[in-house]
Amino acid sequence: MGDFNLALVIVAIVVCVLVFIFNVYLLVNYQHPDDKNQAYFPKFVVVLGLSVAAISILMLPADVANRQACQHAIYNGACNLTLPMKDLWLAIYIIDAILVFFVIPFAMFYYEGDQDKTVGKRIKSALLWVITTAIVCGLLLGILYGVIGKVDFTVRHLSSSTMSFPSTSQFSSGQPCVNNGRQDRQCSAYDASPSSETTWTMRSTFPEYVVALATIVGSVLFSIFGGVGIACLPLGLIFSFVRRPKAVITRSQYIKEATELGKKARELKKAADALHQEERSGSKGRKWRKNMKAVEKELLLLEDDVKALEEMYPQGEKAEATWAMTVLGYLAKLILGVFGLIVSIAWVAHIVIYLLIDPPLSPFLNEVFIKLDDIWGLLGTAAFAFFCFYLLLAVIAGAMMLGLRLVFITIHPMKWGATLMNSFLFNVGLILLCSISVIQFCSTAFAYYAQATAAQEIFGHTLQSLRGIKYLYKYNVFQIAFVALAGLTFVYYAAFGWRRRKPSGRFQLSS
Repeated sequence: MGDFNLALVIVAIVVCVLVFIFNVYLLVNYQHPDDKNQAYFPKFVVVLGLSVAAISILMLPADVANRQACQHAIYNGACNLTLPMKDLWLAIYIIDAILVFFVIPFAMFYYEGDQDKTVGKRIKSALLWVITTAIVCGLLLGILYGVIGKVDFTVRHLSSSTMSFPSTSQFSSGQPCVNNGRQDRQCSAYDASPSSETTWTMRSTFPEYVVALATIVGSVLFSIFGGVGIACLPLGLIFSFVRRPKAVITRSQYIKEATELGKKARELKKAADALHQEERSGSKGRKWRKNMKAVEKELLLLEDDVKALEEMYPQGEKAEATWAMTVLGYLAKLILGVFGLIVSIAWVAHIVIYLLIDPPLSPFLNEVFIKLDDIWGLLGTAAFAFFCFYLLLAVIAGAMMLGLRLVFITIHPMKWGATLMNSFLFNVGLILLCSISVIQFCSTAFAYYAQATAAQEIFGHTLQSLRGIKYLYKYNVFQIAFVALAGLTFVYYAAFGWRRRKPSGRFQLSS
């Protein structure tokens, strides 16, 4: 037993190192050329944040493995070498909350500060914003914790009289404790009346309360972005194949399209220069922010139009090979989209079958993971981790889709070799905030598979019994919103997803 626990610790350390190396690789390859050899603090925050998010997702499979290491223990000391998962959960989520609400905002304010200011002034400005946020969050947390930071558990009071254990009868499956004869009087506490139910109130620990409130904030974003993303992630890939260029265009068509895109680029440059001039003059009002988001959206769409034009008219000595790779790329999108659609349907079906219907019709994916574990010890755990990570990918996809269609959501695209640090920081903050909710969601959705784990103790018992919060989970508010938005997004793609987007006309700033 101890050898297995030691192996679990070694695997956990190796996985943490691999996660860190992989996140450094992502940063190096996704960063914008303008950020090379500079912005070291935001880069450190990005790598740290991505590592914390990935490790927090992987901790739930580790929690399950940690439980399995002790399932055959015959004495308590056999489990002394297992990972202290409850302490690790609280530590990782306190770090998560500090990064989301303090460190990442500071890094973003510092990075987006006026480059003409000195480093000291940029740090001072960023600190003022963060200190103000810390004071507001601290007061809000303190008031809420002092007033309603309690847990209400529903318990049943059982009692019965004391009597000698009978020597003439034995209890067994054929002769249970409770039956229609005299024997039920010997265990009368078993038949306690409904009026014996009462509420047992105790104060939660402050770290658990911080995790709970962060989970609520993350759950709101998760139910919106995740619900939209669970549908648009696979359907976006499938419909990009449907809208793919069918053939190479002629040179005259290419010149015509390129000319129109050039005009659009000049209009956007003129608008961006005007907004930069307003920023220098200190006129950063509501209209300026609206126009800035509109320009960012149009720039992103222009980049997509340029990429689509290059695909339709490959140039150079390897034009035929380039076109062949384009065709293969769209085929890969179709395959990934179909696979993702199967996973998304499985997720939505599992939520409906296991969470929304009471009592559940079937454990569904819980049984799948258990059977995979029977085939090979880590196969079910790996599938379990994949389904959790898929939800995080859905959150990012949903944020991108809504960002392109809603003006009040800022767009922060992640592009290979062209991602600025502010976009990196925004997406890392979103991933960190939603990762807490993903873990809570997965621990609830896979409660049968992840039973008796430390995560279920935190998210399944304490969180769902907190005063003022428990009703959101009692009535499945987040699960219903998730499924409803997934259905609406599916209908949207079925109605409009197959249409090719037409290039927008002349762009003008709103007056």
